[in-house]
Amino acid sequence: MHITRYSDYALRVLIYLSAEPDRLTTIQAIADSYGISKSHLMKVVNQLNQLGYVSAVRGKNGGLRLGQNPAHINIGVLFRETESDTNLVECFSSDNQCAIAPVCNLKNILNEARNAFLSTLDNYTLADLIQPRNQVDLTRILRIV
Repeated sequence: MHITRYSDYALRVLIYLSAEPDRLTTIQAIADSYGISKSHLMKVVNQLNQLGYVSAVRGKNGGLRLGQNPAHINIGVLFRETESDTNLVECFSSDNQCAIAPVCNLKNILNEARNAFLSTLDNYTLADLIQPRNQVDLTRILRIV
């Protein structure tokens, strides 16, 4: 299974915001910390804001912060909401053209594997990713001041 850059960035934004949960920050600061494109992050942050994961405060002293407690942000749910396509192979899609689809068992096996992957993600929250013992190192690595 491949996680898109979009979902990866969504997780990175939430991890960044979790490092300093009471502090407002900007998309530019997050982009700079990770060395990624601000324009890519703007799309991600917009969706995270619409989904309630991020709270955006407008104005001169505005910025971003977590919109929920990290313990309430389920990684599996987040992944499902940010991944546009979890079809592992063509036969998962409605426009399947695979000639052997009617007799192939690969679809069932891959579906089981995908469900196991998602089920594993369902067992974790953002709080699991941001252990307190790593807070200082995380803020240092991300250059959060």
